[in-house]
Amino acid sequence: MRVLTVVGNRPQFIKAAAVSGRLRVEHEEVLVHTGQHHDDRLSRVFFSELGLPAPDRQLAIAGGSNTSQLARMLAALEPLIAELDPQAALVYGDTNSTLAGALAAAQARVPLVHVEAGMRSFDRAMPEELNRVLADHASELLLCSSEIAAQNLRAESAAGRVEVVGDVMVDVALRWQPAARRLRSAPAAHGLSAGSYLLLTAHRAGNVDPPERLLALVELVERLPDPVLFPVHPRTRARLERASLWGRLARARQIHLAPPLGYVEFAALLCHARAVLTDSGGVQKEAYLAGVPCVTLRAATEWVETVRSGWNTLVDLDPDAALAALASPLPRERPEWYGDGHAAERCVSAIRSLLPAHAHAP
Repeated sequence: MRVLTVVGNRPQFIKAAAVSGRLRVEHEEVLVHTGQHHDDRLSRVFFSELGLPAPDRQLAIAGGSNTSQLARMLAALEPLIAELDPQAALVYGDTNSTLAGALAAAQARVPLVHVEAGMRSFDRAMPEELNRVLADHASELLLCSSEIAAQNLRAESAAGRVEVVGDVMVDVALRWQPAARRLRSAPAAHGLSAGSYLLLTAHRAGNVDPPERLLALVELVERLPDPVLFPVHPRTRARLERASLWGRLARARQIHLAPPLGYVEFAALLCHARAVLTDSGGVQKEAYLAGVPCVTLRAATEWVETVRSGWNTLVDLDPDAALAALASPLPRERPEWYGDGHAAERCVSAIRSLLPAHAHAP
C-alpha cells in the first residue's frame, strides 16, 4: 500500500521518526515536507539526528498568514495526490501542514489517518485547535495518545474509527533519553550548571505577535529567579527585534539566548533543567516524559493529563503565577499516561487494517 505522509514542523519530524521506519517495512511511504519549518535548525537537523528518511517531495511553502499558507499547501498537494495515487494519507498533530494534508486527502477520497487525534484545549482562538478538530473529522482512522483523547472524539461523534495507541513521541523519548541524560556537558556549553537553570521556549502567535503579549512575556522572563536558557525560534526573534525588545533580553545577565537546537541537545538541556517554561504542546509532553516540572505560558492545554498529575501548571503570562509554580514541590508520582514506547508499532498495525481484505502488503 502506498501511504502519503505529510509533515512540516519539528514535532512532526520527531513523530515521523518513530513511525516511518516501521511503516516502510510493510508499505511504500512517500514523505512530503511542506516546508512550514524551513530553517535548517528547525528542519534538516531532525532528519539527520533521528534517522528520519529524507523527504521524497519538498513543497518549500513557508511564511504568510495561516490562511494563505494553507491555501498554497492545498494547491501543491492536490496535483501531487493525483500523481501518486496513494491508498492512504497520514498526518500528525495540529499544524497548517496537518490540516492541508487532511483536507487534500479527504477531497481526493484518500483514507486519512490522523496520529495524535482527539487532543483538545477547547480554545478555538488557537489556530492549532481548529486544525486538529477539522483534521479529526476528516479522518477515517483516529489514532489517540491517551484515553482522554479518545473520549473527546466519542463525545464529538467523530465518524472515523478510534484507537488508543499511545504517543509516538514516547517511543522517541525512551530511545534517546538515556543518551540525553549522559550528555552532562550540554548545560556547560551554555555557561550553565545542571539542575540550576530554567529552559524556556516561546513561539505561539498568541504570545509573540500582539505587542502587549510579547512585552508581558519579556517582563515575565526578567522576573525569573534562576538563569534562563532561551533557544529563540526565528519567528520569536523577528518579533522581538521589531518591538525593540531583543537587546533588552540580550543585556539581561541571567538570560542566555541561543539559536534553535537539535533534538538531542535540546533533550539533554531539558533533562538537566530545574524546570521548563513553554507555550509548546510538544515541549510540555517532553518535559513530562523527562520528569521535569513544566510551567505553561498558556491559559489552556491539550495535554490535560500533565496538569492533572501536577507536573504542569498553566500560568498564561502571569509572572506571579509562574513564580508560585516554580516554588511548588514536585509530585510524588508520574503516571504512564501516554503509553509504553510501542505506539509506532500499534500505529502501523492499525494502518494495516486499511488494506482491502483481498490485498497484501508488499
